[in-house]
Order: sequence, then C-alpha cells, then structure tokens
Amino acid sequence: MYVIAGLGNPGRNYADTRHNMGFDTIDELIERHHVPQGGVRQNAMYGKGVINNQSVILMKPLSYMNLSGTPIRAMSDFYKIDPKQELIVICDDIDLAPGRIRIRKKGSAGGHNGLKDIIEKLGSDEFIRIRIGVGGKPEGWDLADYVLSHLSKADRIIIDEAISQAADAVETILADGVDAAMNRFNVKKN
Repeated sequence: MYVIAGLGNPGRNYADTRHNMGFDTIDELIERHHVPQGGVRQNAMYGKGVINNQSVILMKPLSYMNLSGTPIRAMSDFYKIDPKQELIVICDDIDLAPGRIRIRKKGSAGGHNGLKDIIEKLGSDEFIRIRIGVGGKPEGWDLADYVLSHLSKADRIIIDEAISQAADAVETILADGVDAAMNRFNVKKN
C-alpha cells in the first residue's frame, strides 16, 4: 500500500494558488482513477483506491502546509507503511521553472517548510517526493505572498500541464518504480 500525500492549504481562499500544487495533483488522481472519498482521518481528507494494481491512500493534510508532517506521520503509522518505500509527497517548488517536475527518493527540504515538517516528524528525509515548479518570486515580492497568490490564466495552463505530468509520474512510480519515473520525468524541457 502507498500513501500519496499532496501538500497545500485547506480552504477556498487558497484554491488555485501556487502553494496548492499537491492538492491539485491529488484531485487529478482522484478524477482519473475514480477514488472514492473516505472523509477525514488523521486530520486529512483521504480516499482509498487502486492505481496500477497498487492499493493507495490519497490524502490532503488539513493542518496547513507548514504542519503537514503530523497528519502524514499519523496516516503512515495507521496504515503501517514504510515511508522510505511507500510514501509519495507532492508539493510546489519555487526553484523549478513553471511546468517542470522533479522526482527524488530522498533529500533536504530545500527551504520548503512543508517538507521540513515532514522530515522532522518522520525523523528521516528518505521518502519519495514529486516537486512541481511554480517559478521564483518576482523581485520585490514577499515569498509567502507569491506562493499564496492566484495564478494568471497563462500560468494556469502551464501549471495544469505540470499537474498532469505529476499524476503521470505517480502512476509510473506505482507501475514501474521510482527510478523509471525519475528517468522519464527528470529531464529539462527546451
């Protein structure tokens, strides 16, 4: 079984913001695979389903981005998964160009407070993560204001493609493993 956690902030005022790429990818997976919603457990919205013959829990922590670690740890413990092998975390990344995705098996938080909290709560940086590029903040902008700002129509088109690729990456990880997904998706776009 895999726990697939999309990071974001709950509430309508955060919908369609750069910081909610993880939530948006979970929504894409729910739609593609008709995963029924299970309600709320461990302070997360979740659903149980099957993707590429793998049992999955799709979850969106309700604790806000910077406190994502507690619900992810609780869900991992509840379903007795090994986070090193069976946890996939999806989040935004300001260090990647809009539309790019990057998959890693482990690594630092890279300044992302949601990942930092997950690493702290799990006691390890060894878990699969898919980062979706949203681009760096414009000069003079506060970082929080940038990641919590709503996307323009042009940016939404680029980001929607990246969300689709991130969902494809999850499917590839489940079918063929993380190395195959890294080889396929960790390529620079021209």
